[in-house]
Amino acid sequence: MFHLQELELLHWDYCQRVSMPLDAAIITIAGPNGSGKTTLLDALRTLLGLECSGGRTYKTYARHANATTAWLRASVDNRPRHRQNSSRPFASSLLYDDKVTIACRIERQGGDWTRRYTLVDGVQSIEQLAERPDKDWMGIEAWKRRLEAAGLTRAIGRVLALEQGQTDRLCELSPRELLRLVFEVFGDQEVLDRYDLARNHQQQLEREVGQGQQELAHAQAQLAELSQRVNLYKSWQLRISERERLSTEVLPVLQWADARQATAREARELHRHRLQLAAEERNQSDSRRALHESFEAAEAARRQLAELAEQRAAARKAFEETRDAERPLEDLVKHAEALQALAAVEGDGDELQHLLAGLGERQQKLRADYTRAHDASAKAQAAISALQGQRLPPPPPEVLRFSRVLNEADIAHHLLADAIDIADEAWRGAVEGYLRGSRWIVVLKNPADERQAFALAARERYRHYVVAESEAAPSAPKGSLLAAIRVTQPLPGWLLRQLAGIRCVADTASGSGTDWITPDAYYRDNRGGRSLFVPPAEHQFGASATASRRQALEAELARADAELARLAREQTEIDRQLKDAQKAAAGHKAAQELITRAGEFSEARERLPQLRAARQEAGSRWTSLDQAHAQAVKDADRAERDYQALQTRLKLGLDQMQSLRSGLAERAAQLRQASQASRRARAEFPAGWVTPARLAALRDEFGSIQQARIALGHIEKELEQGNWETDHQVLERHARMDLQVREQQRMLDDRRASNEAARIASSNAREKYIDVLRATMRRYRKNVQELGELAGVVALAELPHLENDDTVLAQAGLHVRFSFDGKGEVGLNDGEASGGQQVLKSLILLVGLMKDDDAPGGFVFIDEPFAHLDVRNIQLVGHFLKSTRAQYLLTTPITHNVEVFEPSEITLVTSKKPRGERWAPPIGVIQRRFENEVYA
Repeated sequence: MFHLQELELLHWDYCQRVSMPLDAAIITIAGPNGSGKTTLLDALRTLLGLECSGGRTYKTYARHANATTAWLRASVDNRPRHRQNSSRPFASSLLYDDKVTIACRIERQGGDWTRRYTLVDGVQSIEQLAERPDKDWMGIEAWKRRLEAAGLTRAIGRVLALEQGQTDRLCELSPRELLRLVFEVFGDQEVLDRYDLARNHQQQLEREVGQGQQELAHAQAQLAELSQRVNLYKSWQLRISERERLSTEVLPVLQWADARQATAREARELHRHRLQLAAEERNQSDSRRALHESFEAAEAARRQLAELAEQRAAARKAFEETRDAERPLEDLVKHAEALQALAAVEGDGDELQHLLAGLGERQQKLRADYTRAHDASAKAQAAISALQGQRLPPPPPEVLRFSRVLNEADIAHHLLADAIDIADEAWRGAVEGYLRGSRWIVVLKNPADERQAFALAARERYRHYVVAESEAAPSAPKGSLLAAIRVTQPLPGWLLRQLAGIRCVADTASGSGTDWITPDAYYRDNRGGRSLFVPPAEHQFGASATASRRQALEAELARADAELARLAREQTEIDRQLKDAQKAAAGHKAAQELITRAGEFSEARERLPQLRAARQEAGSRWTSLDQAHAQAVKDADRAERDYQALQTRLKLGLDQMQSLRSGLAERAAQLRQASQASRRARAEFPAGWVTPARLAALRDEFGSIQQARIALGHIEKELEQGNWETDHQVLERHARMDLQVREQQRMLDDRRASNEAARIASSNAREKYIDVLRATMRRYRKNVQELGELAGVVALAELPHLENDDTVLAQAGLHVRFSFDGKGEVGLNDGEASGGQQVLKSLILLVGLMKDDDAPGGFVFIDEPFAHLDVRNIQLVGHFLKSTRAQYLLTTPITHNVEVFEPSEITLVTSKKPRGERWAPPIGVIQRRFENEVYA
């Protein structure tokens, strides 16, 4: 460390130009309060690059001089401090003279003050320095580095920068404050502060990392939202594409393929119908031959019928003639027999009366029988009359009445009996028997009339079903009862299904299982078997039922007429016998009449057998011819029906063939148009759309065009009702956000990793620096102990416990204890020491801060160290100052106690600036001379 040799001030505060020697160990600056003692110390502080005291700055002092430039110049010692070491303080600046000039130039520039520094070999004046080029001048930071290299360490700089009054109050600091001051003086506190700053910076980085994590989470949430929107946009695009594909490719191609398949089916069907037409034409030839044969058979049947009719009429006429010839003889024989019976009882009155009573009863019975036979004949005749002009048998009166009620209510309907005809007469009995209970079912044409029809049926008490739901007859299964009928109007579905499920069998032996029926209407179902036979007179279905009814009624009428004739003859005979009996009762003798007419009665008995045999023979022949005639009538009717059926079938076949020819021609034309349209449609499709593999794939994917239309409908419904993203810019925003999130993640990972590495490195460095702190404390403890020995004081410093922990470092303190005059130990500020001892403790602590064995010497600025001390303590302090190897610049006010000047070698005397004067008076210099002037 170098020593100050001389100081020169130009335009500093109120000093115009002053030069003073400083080549001594202890320099005292004395003067009244406000005379500029601290001003001189601040000049040295500014020259050494330190801060001024009391909140002043170099600009304050330069401004007071009211000049454009202020100068501070000093010459310092550049000799080596150790004989064994030839290193000079300013050797690093390439200055090797024993003395070096340092200077500070303060200039006003643009309304502000700036300072520049320089140092040169030897002693040079301010004028010489002013001529130096600008490149030789440096700023404050470079200046501090130059002085630090010369020995003005940061520790000495902090001691020199202590405020007025702080140097004598160091012992008042707490252990924690003293430890912090030691660390600050030796530069360790700055390192610790840098560690704290690094830690705070790391904590700030951690907070920033946390904030970055939050920002990353927010960005990730935004990215997730954008991802959802992107997915919605892609889904929307897929559906748009699928809709476009379905609309432009799938549906048209499938429609074309279906149309082509339909055209192919139509072509096959047309070919089949052409084959059918050819077969039908062949069948028509056979039908014409069959029609001719049927016509000849009908003509033969008519001729035979005519012949049998003539023979029957002749036979009937012969029968009637023989019967007319027989009847008088028969009556005469019966009269003779009655006379014989009457003659046997006419002698007995009781027997005669009994005979009369029996004949009367017989007469009454015959009259009653005749009345019943007459009624039956009239009924049959009425029924036959009712059938005149009727195609179908009329329904019962209650059915006719209910039908009229429905017609009056404008309810369209038809009866089941009107909608069924017999297709195969062989199964008429089975059909009539099974459908007998269903004849008068009412089938409504409009199901909406059901409620009103039910109300009317309930009012009329209609016993049969009223059905609103009906359907056309399906294709009848072969061998079913449905195949035996022709259905001309819709029927209830349940009835059609029942008819389709009943099998027609030849007889009961052929029936197996359930639901079968024979031609004579024996029916078997799951409940068992029963006969459903219906007499022909009660047949109802089809035009043939009318003929069957008429034939049955005519037979019944014939029976009734025959019965009436028999009853009339018996009644005539009874009347005659009754008259004879009445005559006998009146006295007429039957025996006498027998005798009188015996020849007549005998002849009648002889001739009657011959006439009866002739009548019986004529009757037999008539009966035989009548039966043959009836069979011939049936044969003629059957032949006529067959002929009419064949004729109708042939005409229908011809009409169907003509219609089929026209239809085939029209269908062929339509098929050609459809084929041309299919070829044109295929030409409009890309070749890859209509390949077999592509069509098969479409079929596998959609099944049918209906499924494709359903899929298109679903997609359109989803597009219409769904919540979609339609902005294509969402893809770009998602890409940018993804890059941003990736970059944030990378930066966050880097910052987290670098911060963690810095934290670990800083923690490790501070851990290692703890050893430096311990070395500093050992060094300071050694300085304090050595300085205490020089002052005759026992000074002990307790090293604090230091660990790499914020709490431990913050709570650590330096405990220093002193022992004066063999008395007990006292602490820093426990009130046990006197005022002089307090000052001495502070000086020990102060000098201990700047004592450096590696760079001995140095200088210390102390404001008023002897204030409030008595003579003895002033001597102790002076002795302590002289015993050290440092250069001291002390300040003291003018006082009557001359002991304060005893340690000084140079005394600088300052004076106040007189009122009205620009400059302060010159500084006085008092220098003590010693016989042997040697710096330690």
